Amino acid sequence: MTQAKVQASPHPSLWREIQEVAATLAIALIVAVLLRIVLFQPFTIPSSSMEPGLVTGDYIVVSQFSYGWSAASLPLNSHMSKGRLFGHGPARGDVVVFRRPHDPGQVWIKRVIGLPGDAVQVRQGVVHVNGRPIPRTPLRLTYDKDAPQRRVLEARETLSDGRTYLTYDAGSGLPGDDTPVYRVPQGQYFMMGDNRDNSLDSRWPADLGVGFLPAGNIVGRAEWVLASWNPGASLFKPWTWLNLRPDRFLVRIR
Repeated sequence: MTQAKVQASPHPSLWREIQEVAATLAIALIVAVLLRIVLFQPFTIPSSSMEPGLVTGDYIVVSQFSYGWSAASLPLNSHMSKGRLFGHGPARGDVVVFRRPHDPGQVWIKRVIGLPGDAVQVRQGVVHVNGRPIPRTPLRLTYDKDAPQRRVLEARETLSDGRTYLTYDAGSGLPGDDTPVYRVPQGQYFMMGDNRDNSLDSRWPADLGVGFLPAGNIVGRAEWVLASWNPGASLFKPWTWLNLRPDRFLVRIR
């Protein structure tokens, strides 16, 4: 009796394997892009304008859904729109990532100080909103993290809802310490950096700083510092990858 030969199934062809790998990568890329547009975006802090809360080299996560979505949510988009899908405005004190009105290709980060309809003025370095000063408590003299030769006063500001955050003040009589009254138009916001004397923000016109920030330019709310690298670290310099600041990992942004 002749024993039947069992033939093994042929292995998938190399071309089919390539197709399957390509399809898997394409799906993963689409999911990653959708997550970036709909949920979260990562950003790296490039300057010291938000010290001491955020420092150069911080790698942060920004919530896309906190304020709804707009054209600003799209990667590499430079065409802004006025509306937001399922949108609602940020609260005073929120740290917000946005596309700069004068150049939407630039992504900046500042704190919301004035809401639509507010009157904002800085007098002798103290921020006033609708005629009332934001209480400021001096804490200590220290040095700018990015410029150790620059001495600053660290102070705590407290909003009416009890939220607090730290600021830096480099002294009196500096540009931006005394301003006219800015009346924030509807659908726009007044932004300031926490490093008050080292921040181009809504105290300056749009071609120099921010001016008033349209709601459509907002990308999202800064939520967490995931990790942080000391100055000089670079993706293209593998020997600097471990030049970390461990104390700044998983820090909630206030």
